[in-house]
Amino acid sequence: MPQFTIQNTAEAVIDFAGTGLSVMEISHRSKEFVAVMEEAQALIKELLKVPEGYSVLFLQGGASLQFLMAPFNLLNKKAAYLNTGAWSKKAIKEAKYLGEVAIVASSEDANFNYIPKKIQVPADAEYLHITTNNTIFGTEILRDLDVSVPLVADMSSDILSRPMDVSKYDLIYAGAQKNLGPSGATLVIVKNDALGKVERTIPTILDYKIHIDNGSMFNTPATVSVFGCLQTLRWLKANGGLEAMEKANIEKAKILYDEIDRNKLFQATVPNKEDRSRMNVTFVLTPEYVQYEKEFDSFAASKGMIGLKGHRSVGGFRASIYNAMPKESVQALVDCMREFEKSK
Repeated sequence: MPQFTIQNTAEAVIDFAGTGLSVMEISHRSKEFVAVMEEAQALIKELLKVPEGYSVLFLQGGASLQFLMAPFNLLNKKAAYLNTGAWSKKAIKEAKYLGEVAIVASSEDANFNYIPKKIQVPADAEYLHITTNNTIFGTEILRDLDVSVPLVADMSSDILSRPMDVSKYDLIYAGAQKNLGPSGATLVIVKNDALGKVERTIPTILDYKIHIDNGSMFNTPATVSVFGCLQTLRWLKANGGLEAMEKANIEKAKILYDEIDRNKLFQATVPNKEDRSRMNVTFVLTPEYVQYEKEFDSFAASKGMIGLKGHRSVGGFRASIYNAMPKESVQALVDCMREFEKSK
């Protein structure tokens, strides 16, 4: 998180908007908190250039709830899913409870180390679901796809990292806890005309229309998380918006990937450069140096590199370099890798 977000949220936990109350205890229907919600929604629309006819919601339950909520609202008979990793598989599992799921392409054959390029979407699919950034496997879809059916995207880990064309999507959802704010809130951007078409009865709490009609306050919102999201959105706007974020993210990722490709000890787990994530850089030791994995892990920790260990399904290391990660921190990791290389 940006220090701006952390500091302002910490202050609001003590005294929110001069009320003498904590943002943890303020009524979500107070004029002070309603103003927070409305400004956060407005900034999402501004930063992402959300067209007319879309609603912005701050819900709860993370992407995991959206795996079910999306098909509940949009899947009548058949939907298409692109399988690019663990989170895609979880979304597929939930959709299968509600209708037929066509897996249009998968990279599971190579442990999800690439983004499938040849995607044939059935004409009778009611939407195509994609996961844009795969945190575990270090791949990312870096452009807005052109498809012949409505597009649904889980953007939990790369939302707000680049400009995008929201008009190409019927539904975008994202857990806040990467580029947006503290865990607890879930951003949903939904095209209004996409709703109300399924034949099933939708449980009230799972119905997007209910949340739209109630301004994201059908149930008590995650007040601290939404307040934190607002601070990040203000920080994004003040620091050049998504164009500036994309430029910085490209630069940071290049610094790290260039070192991985150069360093004799390391190799990227994603061979195709066009598929490499800008948010989560995954890498391992080369076969001839793999015996030094634990040693490098300890060495990096001694240099202040926290949370570098990769997911068990990939192994090696994972550097998460989200929007708020400064270039200096990426360079510090590169310096650490170079120093370790010299010792071997």
